[in-house]
Amino acid sequence: MSNIRSSANAVGLMQVTPETAKAVAKRINLQTYVLDNPNDNVNLGTWILDETHSNYKNNSLLAVASYNAGSGKVATWLDERQLGDPDEFIESIPYEETRDYVKQVFSNYWNYLRLYNPQVNQQVAKYSKNQPITLRP
Repeated sequence: MSNIRSSANAVGLMQVTPETAKAVAKRINLQTYVLDNPNDNVNLGTWILDETHSNYKNNSLLAVASYNAGSGKVATWLDERQLGDPDEFIESIPYEETRDYVKQVFSNYWNYLRLYNPQVNQQVAKYSKNQPITLRP
C-alpha cells in the first residue's frame, strides 16, 4: 500500500510527511523523488531513522519516539525529565499516538529477536519455564 496516508498526511511504508521528505531530500541532495514510490519512501524514511539514531547516540527508544513525534518534542520531554527507566519514560510520553507507536515498535522488535535469534529465544525459554503457556515462546 505505497500510497497509504495517515491523518497527518504521512505517506507510504515509512509514513513520511511531505514536509519532512522535502527537508530530507534537500539535505541528501535528492533532486527528484515520489513519496508514494516505495524505493524513495524507504530511502527517505531510513535516512530519518539513521539521523535520529545519530542524534540520540544510538538510543533506539529516543530515535523511534523522535521519528514519530519529531526531534523537537523529544528534546522538550528530555528537558522536562530525565530519561531514567525506559519503561517509565515511555509511559510518560504525553502523546498517546507516540507512546503506542514506541510500544508497538519495541514489542515487534523483541518478537523478531525471539523468533529469529536463537540466543534470545533460549533466554526467553529459560526465564519463562514456570510461566503460563501463553507466555512461553
